[in-house]
Amino acid sequence: MPCYSLRNIIKYPRAVLRTILVVANNIYCVPTYLVWMFLLLPLRKIHETYYYRIEGILFHWLLANVSMWSWTAGYEVVEMGDDITTAFDKRTLVLANHQSTSDVPLLMAAFNAKKGILPNIMWIMDRLFKYTNFGAVSLVHQDFFIASGKKNREKSLQQLKSHIRQCYVPRKRKWMVLFPEGGFLRKRKEVSQRFAEKNNLPVLNNVTLPRVGAMKAIMDMLGAPNDMNVCSSSSTTTNPSLVGCGSVGGGQDAVKQSASNSTIISSKAINKDDDDCDTCKDASYALLNGQSGGCLEYVLDITIAYPQGVPLDLPNIVHGMRDPCQTFLFYKLYHSSEVPRDSESLTQWLYNRFYEKEKLLEEFYRTGSWPASCTIPPTAVHQDLLRFLLIHLFFITSTYVHLQLILMLINYTNVMYVYMLS
Repeated sequence: MPCYSLRNIIKYPRAVLRTILVVANNIYCVPTYLVWMFLLLPLRKIHETYYYRIEGILFHWLLANVSMWSWTAGYEVVEMGDDITTAFDKRTLVLANHQSTSDVPLLMAAFNAKKGILPNIMWIMDRLFKYTNFGAVSLVHQDFFIASGKKNREKSLQQLKSHIRQCYVPRKRKWMVLFPEGGFLRKRKEVSQRFAEKNNLPVLNNVTLPRVGAMKAIMDMLGAPNDMNVCSSSSTTTNPSLVGCGSVGGGQDAVKQSASNSTIISSKAINKDDDDCDTCKDASYALLNGQSGGCLEYVLDITIAYPQGVPLDLPNIVHGMRDPCQTFLFYKLYHSSEVPRDSESLTQWLYNRFYEKEKLLEEFYRTGSWPASCTIPPTAVHQDLLRFLLIHLFFITSTYVHLQLILMLINYTNVMYVYMLS
């Protein structure tokens, strides 16, 4: 009892201290990243590849700071499901359910511990994020800001395709993160359920029906031509199994099992204005800028699950007042050849992934357990404290150096001004 009372007493000053440190962390990290990128602009003119390689390293270190926020608050990330090591250095589309503002920081924490992912990642996010403190960083890193709403839909999808052609492929990015639901669960749940009832689709409680337009645009740009026959021959009539774990390569068996338990989506429902699955018709199939090496190789489906279905949020991660807990990431990895290309089949495939998520989350919230046949059992993500400290030392030192340079420039300007007046 005394220990519990002590924890209650210290958690408030601890929360204040954490908030101050996080704000300070943003002040000396984000501007430092931007100043380094500005100072290195001549290198971009000389050797653009080296410039973006350095940028990727600094971007990774910056996101490592964000990973540290949740880790030091006791919010652990636990991974399970398929073994995804084969996808680390491959072009991979990441699909995840979206519940709160903590989804992205916790994905960063998971990816931070894996070599080569964060330097070469591209996030697809709502354009409102552009106006946050991290917006300038994302602009330099060339993430993509997508506009929501029906009136912006077609334009945004065309801009996404252009961005893939002009930024993602030339920068040799690997992973691309997309939240197909198009918003937080609490904001889209009611609309999604109305759409489901209207079109005789399953009514979901733990996820929402996904929007397909952005994924269709990505598949149009990065899907390999030689996968077309494979996908259309297998996935237009059947789909991977709705629940379970399995490694890549097991997709054929899953396809055979799924005909009986897939929920069929009618063409009428697909073509309604409520969704955006049929807005990207022209296909470039990764022949971008004369390159044929831009094909997508994997699709990684991540189901994010919070304790008792109550998600963390960014304020929790900042002040750390919520009790320590584990957030679970359940991985299903698909080879791109398993993903259909035409709009109707792709919509069916993506909807089935979210029906899977619904069943997984419903079972987890009811029993606290996951499928027993996972290739990788529940494993906590390990973070390196020494590495965190060294990264902080780099940013603090860089901030000091940059301030000295700015002061020298101001003094030089004042001296020149006095000289010109005399």
